Amino acid sequence: MDAFLYQATIYLAAAVIAVPIAARLGLGSVLGYLAAGIIIGPVLGLVGSETEDLRHFAEFGVVMMLFLIGLELEPRALWAMRHKLIGLGGLQILLSTIALMGAAMLAGETWQVGLAIGLALSLSSTAIVLQTLSEKGLMRTGGGRATFSVLLTQDIAVIPILALLPLLAVKNAAQFNGDGSITRAAEDGHGAHGHATLSLVEGLPGWGVTLVTIAAVGAIILAGVYLTRPVFRFIHASNLREMYTALALMIVVGISFLMTLVGLSPALGAFLAGVVLANSEFRHELESDLNPFKGLLLGLFFITVGAGINYRLFLAEPGDLIGLALLVIVAKGVVLYFVGKSFGLKKRDHWLFTLGLAQAGEFGFVLLAFSRQLNVVPPALSEKLLLIIALSMLITPLLFILYDLLSKYSKDAPKEHEADEIDEEGPVIIAGIGRFGQIVNRLVRASGFNTVVLDSNMESVQLMRRFGVKSFLGDPTRPELLKAAGISKARVLVVALDDKEAALRLVAHARRGHPDLHIVARAYDRNHVYALYQAGANDIVREVFDASLRAGRYVLENIGLSEYEAAEAEQTFYAHDRQAVRELAGVWKPGVPTADNPEYIAKARNLEKDLETAVLEMIEARTAKNNSA
Repeated sequence: MDAFLYQATIYLAAAVIAVPIAARLGLGSVLGYLAAGIIIGPVLGLVGSETEDLRHFAEFGVVMMLFLIGLELEPRALWAMRHKLIGLGGLQILLSTIALMGAAMLAGETWQVGLAIGLALSLSSTAIVLQTLSEKGLMRTGGGRATFSVLLTQDIAVIPILALLPLLAVKNAAQFNGDGSITRAAEDGHGAHGHATLSLVEGLPGWGVTLVTIAAVGAIILAGVYLTRPVFRFIHASNLREMYTALALMIVVGISFLMTLVGLSPALGAFLAGVVLANSEFRHELESDLNPFKGLLLGLFFITVGAGINYRLFLAEPGDLIGLALLVIVAKGVVLYFVGKSFGLKKRDHWLFTLGLAQAGEFGFVLLAFSRQLNVVPPALSEKLLLIIALSMLITPLLFILYDLLSKYSKDAPKEHEADEIDEEGPVIIAGIGRFGQIVNRLVRASGFNTVVLDSNMESVQLMRRFGVKSFLGDPTRPELLKAAGISKARVLVVALDDKEAALRLVAHARRGHPDLHIVARAYDRNHVYALYQAGANDIVREVFDASLRAGRYVLENIGLSEYEAAEAEQTFYAHDRQAVRELAGVWKPGVPTADNPEYIAKARNLEKDLETAVLEMIEARTAKNNSA
């Protein structure tokens, strides 16, 4: 217990000191974590051989990260990425493998060893790249999406690569180590240490492995579609907040375990589960529960990479090893540059794609360890390759700094304006000052209430200032800007953004942090109404709904109804429609077209009949009353 507490204190103290310093210097948290690992490992020697075991545990942060990324992707979005997954990702792996394999063979290695090295080094670091893209807000750029497509393809490619490596093995061949000892290849099908491993597919014929694998994937999809809702409702009934966290962890851990039983990547299984749950109303709950664990585990993983460097081997040949790491980065960078160019990436996106994926990654550790166990790669060479991978990962944050410098001089770089310093607070915060937000702001201020207006469009803000309307430049979806605008004290938040997805994110974030805040949201159409309703908006206004109602009232006034009767019909329609939206929201399914939702169609038809009956009864009653008078 004492040893555990000592190690925990060392790792946490290193992170707490190094990461904020790196962030203040503009180097990013990843480089801070890596530097912390180097300081407590090779430099001060405060940690030792336990870092290898700890790294396997910390790799679970990568699994959580892919699960959370999956939550952001609807199945339709994943299908839309299929060309990038197969073309962009597949071409990168193929060409990088060929280039690195050729370099290894030129250095005197056999084609089997060269192919194993090429496959291991062709894969990039999912952990470092996605963490950095998220920190820098680059995930939604063209280059960020292309980079993510390649990383996802690489994670999928680990499976066939693991299946291919045994075919390269030389059975029962002896290998001489650097210290003169001899290592023989394992002769059984057990793990690296001779222990049997848990597996549902070991010993099965090929068709049996395929069936079991498909069944496991199908089980994840079916459980995500049909099981999560009742389980979440059951947990909700307990009124224990920690049970949500326990359930979120159980989902990710359970899926990862199932994937390992059938020989698939836990990260791939977690990503698939995230995609299945992307349309779930519990998506935001899962995100908020898992984000802290993901951040800590990824940080721990980066620390172990830095702490695990074999400094004796590095000090013996520092120039050669750094040179080889740079050679890997250059070789992959050249391949990525031409692949990106062939797929039409431009300027900043092209540089992000090229520099962001040029390193080797954590899956290289796994593939090299497996290759060494199978006697494909000699132990001495494997040690050097592991160090080369670690060095390339250490260099990656510097590549992103280089990208930042290059992007400033790219011709297509848009002019970015710093957010204003918000020096006002008010009971009403209005996010978005377009046509919709302007009317709301004028009415509220004319009634004697202060508003704080936020908008990310510089032209809109400057135009409003010319008319004497004080507004602040900044992205309303950024938590720090909302905090500065006084959201913790505000009574009402008006979400009047043009971007539908940004509006959903803002509503969900505001509701999650401020349950008592009243949220009024602008909706594009009925589907957007339902999504905003699930995200937590209190009052939702469709863009043209009220204008359409007024136009309909004018029609009724000019085809025989009195002004009073037309107004009554308008109010009846308005009240019925609001109730109908609430009922239809219960059967609406995110990502499913309403035309393909029979339950929604049936309820909508019934509600439309009720509407006609209600309006006609109101008109007949009003007519009968007038006639009797």
